[in-house]
Amino acid sequence: MKGYIHSIETFGTVDGPGIRYVIFMQGCPMRCLYCHNPDSWKFHKENGKTVDEILEDYNRYKPFLHKGGITVSGGEALLQIDFLIELFEKAKEENIHICLDTSGVPFNRSKKYLNKIDLLLKNVDLVLLDIKHIDDEEHKKLTGRSNKEVLDFANYLSRKNIPVWIRHVIVPNITYKTEYLLKLGEFLAKLNNIKAIDILPYHTMGVSKYKNLGIPYPLEGTEALTKEHARKAYDVVIYSIKKKRAELKKIQIGENIA
Repeated sequence: MKGYIHSIETFGTVDGPGIRYVIFMQGCPMRCLYCHNPDSWKFHKENGKTVDEILEDYNRYKPFLHKGGITVSGGEALLQIDFLIELFEKAKEENIHICLDTSGVPFNRSKKYLNKIDLLLKNVDLVLLDIKHIDDEEHKKLTGRSNKEVLDFANYLSRKNIPVWIRHVIVPNITYKTEYLLKLGEFLAKLNNIKAIDILPYHTMGVSKYKNLGIPYPLEGTEALTKEHARKAYDVVIYSIKKKRAELKKIQIGENIA
């Protein structure tokens, strides 16, 4: 079996704990307006690698990957779930720390798929879950897909107690709105497996790729946000989480008394 790869980064510092060997898989079902890798959208078989080839390459860099491991990202990594199952199983045999970076959008409740996702998660140490937009209709405008599968996957990971880092990009006039940040916090408050929340400011570093590919950039003219914007948004999300959890605790206490 081969996995079809967009690119590999051998010194990743933002894709999980420590220094990571990051595999970006080819193919993605979403078309996020701010995507900075539009060349990863289409699935093709131009750069296929076997699990053994990847692990052999990983071991060349292993001495430099301090407190790190392998992160598989995209595109959308879960589109190649069969390959990931094999990769993660063999990587775990070598005691490699595994991160899965995903939007969760391919998730579904069919018995066949749940069997596969359980096999996959058995060897995953951490999921980096990208929640693009908490509002379903706005999520469709932003990505071209519903967020129902994404939020369902988040709930599934919580029930399975799989450690999760939540990632959320704030974009002017799209996700950088108090009402949506509060709504995001209310949703996250119900999850019991969150280890970190990363609020990331929108940037324009991918604009040149659109020009090179001859694709119009959907957010032309949208100004990049700063770390200060991200900090403010983070504070709103955390406030909402604490408020919602306090409300849920009161309800639980009331039910226990009754």
